[in-house]
Amino acid sequence: MTREQLTLLHYITHAANVRSILERGILSYNRASVISHESIAMAEVQELRTWKATPGKRRLHSYANLYFNARNPMLLKRRDMRGSCCVLRVDSAVLDLPGVYVTNGNAASRETVFELAAEGLRIVDYALTYAHSWYDNDAEVCASRKRAVCAEVLVPDKIPPEHIIDAVVCSQDASARLRSLAPRLQVVVDPNLFFDDWYGSL
Repeated sequence: MTREQLTLLHYITHAANVRSILERGILSYNRASVISHESIAMAEVQELRTWKATPGKRRLHSYANLYFNARNPMLLKRRDMRGSCCVLRVDSAVLDLPGVYVTNGNAASRETVFELAAEGLRIVDYALTYAHSWYDNDAEVCASRKRAVCAEVLVPDKIPPEHIIDAVVCSQDASARLRSLAPRLQVVVDPNLFFDDWYGSL
């Protein structure tokens, strides 16, 4: 991937958290843990991330993590919550913040590679990261594609709120609910980001 190919990054969250995020920014797992919020995290995944560190020796939970593509296995696993979730779209300028890392897949995976953001985009496979589906009859290929579509950007501590561009939701009803919580935030409706067109395998 090149910088020219990248426009926005994605952060998946519960809509109830948006007002706080617009005030405080997108916080790392550690910083968010001391603030009241609605978590959509999967415990088993967070356990894997607890002890994993970047090459800079910081644990993953000390970073605010963004996806290149929110249409990924994590959002699919939370499909039953899609009416309550939203995807915040974030300016790619966060790549220029100090200490930012890019990964070529889910950061918790042993196969995933980390690079500082200045050179990091070169490790991200654009076609795999933005694939409409990662399903394959070959289990190993499918697992590799699932990992790749979860490529991340890791920002130390927090992402300032001024980098948040807008939000994407699954329906007009979800849009109305989010607008009531964050009236100044632009909201886009895109059902397919939330897998309304999905017939593949988990």
